[in-house]
Amino acid sequence: MDSRVSELFGGCCRPAGGGAGAALRGRGGAAPSGGGGSKTKKKNGRSRGGKANNPPYLPPEAEDGNIEYKLKLVNPSQYRFEHLVTQMKWRLQEGRGEAVYQIGVEDNGLLVGLSEEEMRASLKTLRRMAEKVGADITVLREREVDYDSDVPRKITEVLVRKVPDNQQFLDLRVAVLGNVDSGKSTLLGVLTQGELDNGRGRARLNLFRHLHEIQSGRTSSISFEILGFNSKGEVVNYSDSRTAEEICESSSKMITFIDLAGHHKYLKTTIFGLTSYCPDFAMLVVSANTGIAGTTREHLGLAMALKVPFFIVISKVDLCSKATVERTVKQLERILKQPGCNKLPLLVNSDDDAVTAAQQFAQSPNITPIFTLSSVSGENLDLLKVFLNILPPLTNSKEQEELMQQLTEFQVDEIYTVPEVGTVVGGTLSSGICREGENLVVGPTDDGKFLRLKVCSIQRNRSACRVLRAGQAATLALGPFDRSLLRKGMVMVSPEMNPTICSVFEAEIVLLFHATTFRKGFQVTVHVGNVRQTAVVEKIHGKDKLRTGEKAVVCFRFIKHPEYLKIGAKLLFREGVTKGIGHVTDLQAITTKENSLEESLGPGQLSF
Repeated sequence: MDSRVSELFGGCCRPAGGGAGAALRGRGGAAPSGGGGSKTKKKNGRSRGGKANNPPYLPPEAEDGNIEYKLKLVNPSQYRFEHLVTQMKWRLQEGRGEAVYQIGVEDNGLLVGLSEEEMRASLKTLRRMAEKVGADITVLREREVDYDSDVPRKITEVLVRKVPDNQQFLDLRVAVLGNVDSGKSTLLGVLTQGELDNGRGRARLNLFRHLHEIQSGRTSSISFEILGFNSKGEVVNYSDSRTAEEICESSSKMITFIDLAGHHKYLKTTIFGLTSYCPDFAMLVVSANTGIAGTTREHLGLAMALKVPFFIVISKVDLCSKATVERTVKQLERILKQPGCNKLPLLVNSDDDAVTAAQQFAQSPNITPIFTLSSVSGENLDLLKVFLNILPPLTNSKEQEELMQQLTEFQVDEIYTVPEVGTVVGGTLSSGICREGENLVVGPTDDGKFLRLKVCSIQRNRSACRVLRAGQAATLALGPFDRSLLRKGMVMVSPEMNPTICSVFEAEIVLLFHATTFRKGFQVTVHVGNVRQTAVVEKIHGKDKLRTGEKAVVCFRFIKHPEYLKIGAKLLFREGVTKGIGHVTDLQAITTKENSLEESLGPGQLSF
């Protein structure tokens, strides 16, 4: 895949035929189709109205994961009920607070279905189970099935979501990509403020951070917006004069949107947002009236190069005819199906499509949902909300626990000075657990040393938090620590970690695009996680030069100061039109003496 991502950067596009629906049907029963509440009764292998019938089987139930099949839950004994509750706790833990129950389905995936009375009794039992563990249930969709019976039988898909406790709501980060003027900030304003746009950008005003952004209408910095869903799946946002703290308190699931810049001159800011803030998903916004223009193709290539799962939103459909929207959809489908992408587009037209898209999107990296909506008329906006509500996390509880067992490592992405609080840093906890009052070391400084500091307080999504867990983003108050000693790209780690830093490192790279030849001495801007610094090519192993699409192991040297890197970390470099991706394979570590922690500190810098 790596060598072919260059087609997206280089501007080459080979058309591919076939429709989205046909491509998805080829997966065969990965998730059942059929509308929420719609009735499709099949006879002799065909459904009424000539539509494709429901698959007779789902994939067999997996022991891991948050999806549970139940044939029926009618009047269980007390012992059986306690066993079911324990099982629900396990599924909720696997889904980090969310589970999906398929009622009327056998463990092998056979769609048997239940009568109306049996289904009512099963849902009543499921509701009792949910109350026992402090969760709520929401019926996602119902479908009739034909299973050798004259009595109508149906299966029901139910979302179980646990009411949050101890601030551990499910938090997903979604990076927002797309060309300038595609409607990214306006869409986020409509989603998070709860009011439609007036067609002149009113909805986006609350998202801008600088005066020049308001004057030009163009995002130049990274901003964060939150959209919550409560345990019943209802939207919780800034409407009804809610504050950020109230949204966090009322939500069981939080979507944090990372609003990135669309203009090409702010590309380094967009890349930093994608590499540093570790988004779970990306939302590529495409204007229906302009189609794939400007940086759209480049942003798509960035998401693929960094292996961030993405879905597409076609905005401004109120400005276009139906034929124009269809042309933009087909244009996107052609690009998604070309060898460089190898994706299966899924056009979302109904609530049922949104449910199917959310489940398949998380299970298969090849599925790419496409939404067509308007931030002015509100057309199809609810479908995007349904999708975001059901969208499951990519990591399960076991992976989360493994990360939390490691030593503390916090990436410094933003630095602030807050009156009466002092120095504040924002970023993501990569591993371990960070507690209020914990002593850490931060670095590396320009001379390769680490400084001691104390975490005075923690805020997550603008509300106070005592404990931060791996994968969560937050701001940490450092009290009187000197801000001039900090910079973006540093890490705050546990003193026991003995972090390794380097100025020279090797990486296995693919040159995605370069106008001529890539040689020793060439300078590029290297992005590795939250690290962004100019590096010079010291050596290309086994070759004198590289051309577009070629692979090699390259030795880089940072020109300013050493950085904290890890072997295996994803790497992206650029310089003008030159772009490449790869991963770190070797580090020439700089050893630091243990007492350098003390020697590097001056008066007032120890924050114990």
